[in-house]
Amino acid sequence: MPRPVIFDLFHTLVPGGDPERDRVVGEMALMVGVEPAALVEAYHATWRDRMTRWDAAETVRVLARRLGGAPTEEQVARAAAHRRALARRLLARVPPSTVAVLDALRADGHPIGLVSNATAETAEAWPSTEVARRFDVAVFSCDVCLAKPDPAIYRLAAERLGVEPADCVFVGDGADGELAGAAAVGMTVVRTTEHNDSDPAWAGRALTALGELPDLLREPARGR
Repeated sequence: MPRPVIFDLFHTLVPGGDPERDRVVGEMALMVGVEPAALVEAYHATWRDRMTRWDAAETVRVLARRLGGAPTEEQVARAAAHRRALARRLLARVPPSTVAVLDALRADGHPIGLVSNATAETAEAWPSTEVARRFDVAVFSCDVCLAKPDPAIYRLAAERLGVEPADCVFVGDGADGELAGAAAVGMTVVRTTEHNDSDPAWAGRALTALGELPDLLREPARGR
């Protein structure tokens, strides 16, 4: 049986949009009356809370108050909507080459999963994307209150696919220590640098383009 393949999302299947994310957070800051650079810094510092505990509105509410703001609920809702619109834009930018890879893997019989450290607005936008239907399982940190590299989130994805972690191939750019996390539960790890080289110290197999993956998995030693 072709091996299940579990992907990371941002910087792996789709560009991460980091500069645009920071710009949007700065615009949100003006909507709720706090200093833009301070809110951007607070967003980066609280990534785990945002990806496992808070939705878009709660994030705005908590961080604005920490920075001395006193936003109204109308202002919070407006800023949160701005953030949700960003998530929809980013997920609409899946390259055609990524779609082709997913289709090739499905044609070869590989079950396909997703494990993403993602905020609630990303999980909310996911079902309407072009690629969502190509996945058998999608596990978002915000839905399960777990984040990579916690071994439990990888095990959960494998369980939902009906396989053992050691049966799976994990493909990611390496952010948040995700490659080591996948290896720790026995997954075969493939690093991709197409959109971002997030873990240059990783010594394992690396692809410069995701399009190389189907042929790699067809190799007998890889695609058992």
